[in-house]
Amino acid sequence: MDSPAASPPEPEAATIGPIVRRPLQEEVAARLRDLITLGEIPAGGRINEVALGTRLGVSRTPLREAVRMLAGEGLLELVPARGAVVRRYTGRDLADSLVVLKSLETLAARLACRDGTEGGIASVAALHDAMMERYARRDRLAYFKLNQAIHTAIVALPGNATLSWAHEAIQARMQHIRFIGNAAPEKWAGAVEEHEEMIRALSTRDGEALAAVLALHLDRTFERVRDLL
Repeated sequence: MDSPAASPPEPEAATIGPIVRRPLQEEVAARLRDLITLGEIPAGGRINEVALGTRLGVSRTPLREAVRMLAGEGLLELVPARGAVVRRYTGRDLADSLVVLKSLETLAARLACRDGTEGGIASVAALHDAMMERYARRDRLAYFKLNQAIHTAIVALPGNATLSWAHEAIQARMQHIRFIGNAAPEKWAGAVEEHEEMIRALSTRDGEALAAVLALHLDRTFERVRDLL
């Protein structure tokens, strides 16, 4: 007797897509964060609540709550007589932030390889695979979001809530800076090669190798964006 036909595979869930069932102000904050990351609202640019509310189709209340959220992240500044403006970073701001990020991520690398679960490491590898698919399509924003998710996930692997909190506080405010670092094809390709090395080191639990490539990656981040500031 013939065996029953195999069921068709379930469609792969989209990694990047509209987020549902979260408070409206969080959705508005995510859209506003994307506009800042893409540079559509430039550094020093003022948040025009009327125009932005019309564009996003929301009232001022969730928009103002979203603005407060992003001000808390350091992406926006609340300036008297001007309202909310996109924070402008200097070369010194960038250098100082990357020094701290490097310290946090190299610490996380060693702890992740020592303490991370097999499931957690597999989840980071899955994020990497999804990111490489976006790279093949040259979908910069989707690639970038997965890239940032990988850094966050590596830091989260040891289960140290204080480490994750400190890392997220800095990473959140640097999104546009890191996004523009991959604008040139050769810079983007270099960053991808570094991520390939990261996942190999993590998969073999080589904490020193992972710490070294993360340190190199962050040093090169500064080189990629220094002339763009």
